[in-house]
Amino acid sequence: MFPDDPALPLAEETAPTTRCRIIATATEHFREIGYQKTTVADIARALKMSPANVYRFFDSKKAINEAVLERLIGEVEALVAGIADRPGLSATARLVAAIEALHDDSLRRLEEFPRVHEMIEAAMGESWEVCRHHVARITAVFERIVSDGVACGEFFTNDPALAAGCLHAGIARYTHPLLVSQPTLPPVPPLPAMIAFLLRGLAPESGSKAEPGMVR
Repeated sequence: MFPDDPALPLAEETAPTTRCRIIATATEHFREIGYQKTTVADIARALKMSPANVYRFFDSKKAINEAVLERLIGEVEALVAGIADRPGLSATARLVAAIEALHDDSLRRLEEFPRVHEMIEAAMGESWEVCRHHVARITAVFERIVSDGVACGEFFTNDPALAAGCLHAGIARYTHPLLVSQPTLPPVPPLPAMIAFLLRGLAPESGSKAEPGMVR
């Protein structure tokens, strides 16, 4: 929870609390004003502190953006991980639900906070490591679901990690924040059709044997 008084002296609050307040304020500004138009001075002014105090916790606007992005993508990762852990659902049902959740979340954020894409564009240019780790974590969740499906005979692949990577690449046009925001790109098949296509690549085949290094 943030202190009710934004002017609370730094000495009276912990460093993590101050960092959280800075991140929350920056998130609001990035959403409402846009990343490019927001300055560290704007964030400091909203918090009733000096820019120097902000720089005590973040050495640059880029560092603030990374912290904001990590918080946002952490929400997405928690959403997908929660779906992967749902009890009583088949691997297919969990995989479909995870893909649909990623798609729906991207569309919702685009509609509610269109300026957030500015921040994501900046992150991809300035903070690629944050984005790369996010892709790896989402792909790892897919791998876990695929492995569960293989274990119970629902899916067939000799390389769940490679299959998960193919799945993530296959849905990028539907889930990547920058791609879903580009109406001028060529149209894509409906998401259910793409999901069905990807699931066929994991379907067991009687007597099939996968070659080493191949997905199947």
